[in-house]
Amino acid sequence: MTQIIDGKAFATKLRAEIAAEVATLSYKPGLAVVLVGEDPASKVYVANKAKQTVEVGMNSFEHRLPADTTQEQLLALVSQLNADPAVHGILVQLPLPKHLDTESVIATISPEKDVDGLTVVNAGRLASGAEGLIPCTPLGCLLLLQDNISDMTGLHAVVIGRSNLVGKPVAQLLLQQNCTVTMAHSKTRDLPGLCRTADILVAAVGRPEMVKGDWVKPGAVVIDVGINRVPASEGKTKLVGDVAYAEAAPIAGKITPVPGGVGPMTIACLLRNTLTAAKRLEAAR
Repeated sequence: MTQIIDGKAFATKLRAEIAAEVATLSYKPGLAVVLVGEDPASKVYVANKAKQTVEVGMNSFEHRLPADTTQEQLLALVSQLNADPAVHGILVQLPLPKHLDTESVIATISPEKDVDGLTVVNAGRLASGAEGLIPCTPLGCLLLLQDNISDMTGLHAVVIGRSNLVGKPVAQLLLQQNCTVTMAHSKTRDLPGLCRTADILVAAVGRPEMVKGDWVKPGAVVIDVGINRVPASEGKTKLVGDVAYAEAAPIAGKITPVPGGVGPMTIACLLRNTLTAAKRLEAAR
């Protein structure tokens, strides 16, 4: 019988562990979140991040800037946060308004405070196996896999999606677990056939229910990173993943649902990264 991987329960447990460790520290880790503009989804995410930051005993510093904020103003704020000893983690909520250069904003964040793991420095550290800060969603995927597979050595992992945010970091993390990793994407030949060879299948393409049930190897562990809002009945919408869950669940050995799978892990891993960054920064002072 298929086992549903409960990301919500795991994230609750992880936050409790973080709170317990924060309570033992002689200082309060601080997370600064920068929101530019009025994007409704981003405002909800930022509010949830701030709430959970405070709940685990950390300081939350929110910076809400108007949509017409200039590049210079935003970079000046990031530089100010880099220099603030009370701030151990910096997160600039994406997407930014179109007139702002996202890459230069991310590049300005100190790698030691880059709790989203998006700077080139942290990407390079991950690729080379050096100590750094790992992007939150890929880290959440890894923790769920480690909780459900005792040893990943030699397993074939197929990662669908090659984004810097999820696909590439997930592949690097799975390589470090001694998996044999294949990265697949929109130009991969016979993608369904390739997926059927996967012991671990990670879907991170942003296309609703693209991965069909007959793409899944019987008994495989399926990690669905996708969060897509699609029309439902009576003009309403619903959330679905990149995997056709109803088809895939009976075939997979273990699978994450959407919602309630990878999603809740992202903020929990952001808090874990903030704690990690705080401990490293304070030890270096």
